[in-house]
Formats: sequence, structure tokens, C-alpha cells
Amino acid sequence: MELLSTPIDFLKGVGPAKADLLKKELRIFTYRDLITYYPFRYVDKSKIFKVYDLNADLPFIQLKGEVIKFETIGKGRAKRLVAHFKDDTGVIKLIWFKGITWIRSSIKLNTEYLVFGKPTCFKNTFSLVHPELDLWEDYNKKAHVGLQGVYHSSEKLSAKGLNSRGILKLLKNLIPLLKNDIKETLSLKILTQLNLPTKEDSLINIHIPKNNNDFIRAQKRLKFEEFFFLQLHLLKLKLIRTKRLKGYPFPKIDTHFNNFYNNHIPFELTGAQKRVLKEIRRDVQSEAQMNRLLQGDVGSGKTLVAFLSMLIAVDNGFQSSIMAPTEILARQHMDTISEYCKELDIKVGILTGSSKTKERKELHEKLESGELNILIGTHALIEDKVKFRNLGLVIIDEQHRFGVSQRSKLWKKNDFPPHMLVMTATPIPRTLSMTLYGDLEVSVIDELPPGRKEVKTVWKTDSNRLKVIGFIREQIKLGRQIYIVFPLIQESEVLDYKNLMDGYESLIRDFPLPEFQVSVLHGQMKAEDKEYEMKRFVDGVTDIMVATTVIEVGVNVPNASVMIIESSERFGLSQLHQLRGRVGRGAEQSYCILMSGNKVSTEGKERLKTMVENSDGFKISEVDLRLRGAGDMMGTKQSGALNFKIADLVKDGNILEYSRNVAIQLLEEDENLEREENKNILKAYLPYAKQRNNWSRIS
Repeated sequence: MELLSTPIDFLKGVGPAKADLLKKELRIFTYRDLITYYPFRYVDKSKIFKVYDLNADLPFIQLKGEVIKFETIGKGRAKRLVAHFKDDTGVIKLIWFKGITWIRSSIKLNTEYLVFGKPTCFKNTFSLVHPELDLWEDYNKKAHVGLQGVYHSSEKLSAKGLNSRGILKLLKNLIPLLKNDIKETLSLKILTQLNLPTKEDSLINIHIPKNNNDFIRAQKRLKFEEFFFLQLHLLKLKLIRTKRLKGYPFPKIDTHFNNFYNNHIPFELTGAQKRVLKEIRRDVQSEAQMNRLLQGDVGSGKTLVAFLSMLIAVDNGFQSSIMAPTEILARQHMDTISEYCKELDIKVGILTGSSKTKERKELHEKLESGELNILIGTHALIEDKVKFRNLGLVIIDEQHRFGVSQRSKLWKKNDFPPHMLVMTATPIPRTLSMTLYGDLEVSVIDELPPGRKEVKTVWKTDSNRLKVIGFIREQIKLGRQIYIVFPLIQESEVLDYKNLMDGYESLIRDFPLPEFQVSVLHGQMKAEDKEYEMKRFVDGVTDIMVATTVIEVGVNVPNASVMIIESSERFGLSQLHQLRGRVGRGAEQSYCILMSGNKVSTEGKERLKTMVENSDGFKISEVDLRLRGAGDMMGTKQSGALNFKIADLVKDGNILEYSRNVAIQLLEEDENLEREENKNILKAYLPYAKQRNNWSRIS
């Protein structure tokens, strides 16, 4: 058995009880798990301070001196042990609230110690709470370095002596056993080309660095490797798809496309839309299956590009489908595409959870006979009973709302997988796109249609509410319509509804708007009621739409010029950006008003200021990534792909990009990793690929 696979139970200093805790608390089962349990920060132990030099802004520090006296203060839970620690410049207090008896008996008076801790100041007196102590005589015998790793622990682990220091002690027991047993995972060519240390040296120096330079090189090597194998995996999947996965070629651009493009297109395509359409045409003309991600900011015209792609499918004798995450969005697509098809001989249908049995039966028949060219729907599309005659193109809107298993069911609706176009109006930062969608081709519509006015965004607190109400009145008198959106406080439709109704009632009570008509829209309503309220707003019957985030995507009312977001500090940046995109769709100047309480957290302030200062969704997404991290941005379904142990998408974007380029070059030279020089890489990659279980196989 490989030494790294040894169960952690066998390591000196562990034993059964500690092994159980390491497994439960930190998921450390083997020597490999422990050696790859990296510090989350480091403290510099190269400098010894003097008591005279201390100030409250210093991080963890070391002092050399003697304990000259002890005193026990307080009773019961408030009891604490205080040691007076002296060097040649002054005295500082060392304080312990736990383990008082043991600590008192283990420390010798008037004996030289090295003390380590974080200084705090109270009434001009400095103290260190629960410091680490080493006898200077013992400490001085050992070889020491400046940086020492600090490890995440837990209360249960600390109670068993496995705090950060205890974990480091285990690593010091483990590292000597692993000499010459840590296999290299990169090729000599890559190590030489990038001047990287070996895997063994990196794993030692990340825990116990000899000096700062060794630590920096070890960190760079381990981050590179983590990104490199992910990129290698994604690029291998891409190769499999483009070389081995057959698709349906669409060689013709014919009657339907040309008729619509030349005679019925509602507005001139932007340069970005034309570029993306060319990329899609190139993909669908080949023998391979298209798998393309289309990113475009709110209102950039993704739906028109998608429709033109569907016309290419129709011209080549294939059916298309669009899957949307909500019924509102599906019906919005139905309205838009039906309008586009008015002058064309193309049949369009819709299938949602609320479709009646009779409608479904008719639709299934038309779908199987090929009479229906385009099917729009929600999750209902992936049901087994939904069968196409010849499905050639699948478009998935707001793709991050669907799980991989849901999307994969659409692959099985024909003999070969249909072409896939996945669209998102939530701009994805470049680094995130390279990790989550690195096996896809990526298109970006980075241009808004001409004539669009930028939405003016302001941040107002509750104390300005009277002015905001006055502004609403003015806008409605000018013939405009208003959205007022309340947050989803918890993942519960009941609480969502309660929050909306409480907000709505207080709004009407405190600032009555009796002369105006109001629609209310929330997640608990029946589909037909939602549609009724939405239609009243679209038709201009109601002036104000009070809603929850159910209107986040897809609702298109050009006359709505004001978006008011209540408790805006509770929303994420991408959601605020999506909501703002509901206005600014007509010719009039539009406004987004971010309402918040009078007290907002530092992070909340940064989010709101970012919205006020930026209209570019990609810039906003970069800030969102920095504030929330990748896992939170993508949600739990996809964040598993981003569980890096040491690499950081926010800070290490340049290493990620470099690792992708190295992986591309490697596969160009040795696609199957068959060369002798790449045997280390292949040996490490095979188990890596197996573990990933094709999580990114489908868009």
C-alpha cells in the first residue's frame, strides 16, 4: 500500500479518539488528507519583540522573558489566572480562563520562556490571552524558521489537544516518514519551464518553510497544480466532445432564416450579436455537437440570437426547444417568439406545469409528427413522455437555475445529442467561467442595442422615503409604471409572501397612493393568477407592480421606468443587477432606487455603491466574486466543482490562466498523455478524472 494511503489512526500522536475526531471534524482519513490540509494563514516567528515596543495594532508577536509572579482573580466562571511576564523593558500580563490548575503547575517562575500571542490593550495595560509558551532552553536547541502555519481547528479538536499547534505537531511527525515517498505529478518539462519545486519539497515547505522564498515557491507550485489538473480535465472533455461526440450538421441557411433576417427582423443586429451568430453558425455546420455558453448582459438581445439559431435548425429539418426556469419567463419567450413567427410558416408551442391535459395531448402529437417546430417550456420539457420527431437544438435560459442531471435529460431526446446553447444574463467573471465552463465554447454579447439609455441608479435610506414616494407620483403622472420589489428573506414561499404583504401594507398605510392601481405578484400565487396580474401590468391597467424576486428574470414591460428595491442591502449584487435590468427597456429615462435601512454593514455599503457606480454586469460580477467567493456565487449545485484546497479564484486568476495555457499546449503535443515524459501527469490525472464524475459534462 502507498504510504500516503495509510489511515490517520497509525500516525504517532493520533490514537483512536483523535482519529475519530479528525475524520468527523476535518475529513482527514489518511496521511494524504493530512499533508494536503494546508494552513489558512501564517505568522512570522522570526522576530522577538520587547514589551516596550508593543502597540494594539500588532498581530501575533513573540516575547522573551520570565514569569515573576502569578495571581488568581475572580470566582466561578469569571475565574482567571494572571501571570506577570517581564523582560528588560517592562512587564505584560498573560491571562488564561481555561486549564488554570494545569497551566499554573507547568510554568516555572524566574525561568526564561518564549511567549507567543496577540497583544490587547485595556486601560493602557497590555496583555496576551491564552498565549503559547516554550522554555527558551528547549526552543533554542531546535532549528527555527520565520513563518509558521496556522490551521483551522474546532472546539472539539482543541479540547483533545488538536488546536492549530497540535495539528502542526502531527504534521511534524508525518513529514519525516514521507521522504522520497511523495510521487511527482508534473512532468520535468513543466517543472523546468516554470521553475517549480518538486511535489515533495512543496508539501514540506507549505507546512514548515525553511525561508520565505521556499514558502512562496511551494505555494505557487501547489496552486498551479490544483488549477492545472482541473483545466486538463475540462480540456479533455472538450476534446472528447469535438472529436468523438457526433452531432447533427446544419449546412443550410435557407428560406426561414433569410426571410426573417431580410424582411421581419425588429431591429438591426449589433456587432456583438452578429459575431456571436457567426460563432454559432460555424459550430452547427460541423459534424460535432455544439456546446456553447452565451453570456450577455440584461437587454443585450440574447433571445433574438437564439431565435435566429432556431431558424437555422428549422431550415435543416430539425426541431428546437427552449427551457426556462420559471413559467413567467417561459410565457415571455412564447410571446416574443410567437411575435417573431407571425409572418413565418413556423409552429410554436408551450409546455409548463400548468398546461391542461388536453393541450398536452395535442402538443405531444404535433411534436412527434414534426408539425411543431419550436417548443418552449419549463422543467416539464424533460419529462420522459415528451418526445420529439427530430430535436436538433436545445436552448437553456438562465442555465445556472437547472441542475446538471436535469439538463442532461434533454441530451437523450434524439439519437445523437442535440446542439446546446446555454444562455445567462448573469455575467460570469472570467476566472469563474474558465473553471465552471472551461469545456464549453463561450460567446459574449458585450454591446447593448443602440438607443438604450443607461438606467440612473441611486441609493436612498428610509429617512428619504417621503421624497421617493413623491418621485413615484411624478413618474406615474407622466404615464410611467413602477416596480417595487421586496426580498426573499428565507427560502420559504410562506415567509416570502408574509414579508411582501407586510411591506406592501406599511407602504400603503404610511404613504397612501389611492389614485393609483396596484398589482401584487408573489411565489404562492397560482399560475393563472400570476399571469392575470402580470397581464394587467403589461397592458398598463395597473401603475405599480409590488412583487418578490419572482420578476427577476424575463419580465419585459417597456413602459416600466422605475425599479424600487426594498431592503436592497439584503440582495446579492447579481440579483440587484438582474432586477435593475427589468427597467430601461423603453425610450424613456429609467431609474433604479435602492432602498435600505439607515444602518448598513460595510459589505452592504460596498454592494450598493458598486451598483450606483457601475452599469457593466461583468465589472459587477468581479466585485461579487471578491465579496462572496465562487461557491456562494454559483450556489451549492455547482460550487462543489470549486472546492480548491489552496488556490483562490479571486487572488490567483493569473495562475489559473497560465495553467490553462500550459494544459492546452500539453494536449496539443500529446493528446492522450502517452509520451514517457508525461507518465507522472497521466498517473495523477486518471484518479482525478474519476473523482470528478463528469460534473461538467453537460453545460
